[in-house]
Amino acid sequence: MPTCETSGTPTFVLIPGAGTDARVYGATIEALGALGHRAIAPPLPLPERAARPSDQADAVARAVPRDGELVVVAQSLGAFTGPLVAARVTVAQLILLAPMIPRPAETAGEWWGNTGHEKAIAGLLERHGPMSAWGPDGIAEVFLHDVDPAIARDNERFQGAPGEGMFAEPWPLEAWPEVPTRVLIPTEDRLFPREFQRRIARERLGLAVDEMAGGHLPMLSRPRELAGRLVELAQERVRPPAVS
Repeated sequence: MPTCETSGTPTFVLIPGAGTDARVYGATIEALGALGHRAIAPPLPLPERAARPSDQADAVARAVPRDGELVVVAQSLGAFTGPLVAARVTVAQLILLAPMIPRPAETAGEWWGNTGHEKAIAGLLERHGPMSAWGPDGIAEVFLHDVDPAIARDNERFQGAPGEGMFAEPWPLEAWPEVPTRVLIPTEDRLFPREFQRRIARERLGLAVDEMAGGHLPMLSRPRELAGRLVELAQERVRPPAVS
C-alpha cells in the first residue's frame, strides 16, 4: 500500500476512480509527504469483477489507521465509496475530487442518465461515439490531454476496466453522512465539465464547488498542485452538506 507518514497531521486516505489501482496516487502521496502530511492509498479489490462500492469501503476501512484524524479523498467513481468509508470509521472530512456524487438507492450505472451526463458531453459523443466504444483517441482526448505522455505510459499498468459490481449496487446509505464535505473539480475536466459539476454539487449536496486547474486525472497531471489544494481544503473547517 503506498504510504507516507508524518506525525501530528491528518491522514489523507486516497481513493481512485473506476478500475484504477490505488498506486496511481504515488506522486500525490510523495507531494503530500513533502508538505508534511501523512497519506495512504489502500489497495482495493479490483480483480474481483463483482466487487461493489461497499466492498471497496470495507477494504479501505480495514486499512486506515485508528489514531488521528482521517481526510478521505474520493475521485470520480470513488465518490460512491468515500461516504461509505465515513459510515464505517470516524472521518473528519470528505473531499470529492472530479466526483460522481451519488444519491440514496442510485446505482453508478443509473447515475449517468439521472444526471443528464450525455447532454453535458454531447460533442465528445458526436466525435467518438458512446463511452463504451471509446478507443485510444477518445481516451487520450478526454482523460490524458494534460498528462505527460511518459507519465501516462508509466501508469497504464494501474488502469483497467471496472468490474460490473461497481455499477450495479444501489447506493446503500439513506442520507449523506454527517461529515464536512468539499467538492473539488478540475476546471479542464472533459468527462465532467465545470458547469455540469457545479449543477450536480448544488442539486445533490447543496454545495458550491472548489476548483483547481487540470483535467480529470490531476493525480497524474498535477500531483503537487493537487496535494496543495487537498491540504488547503483540509485546513478549512466546513459544515456537513445542507441536503441528504
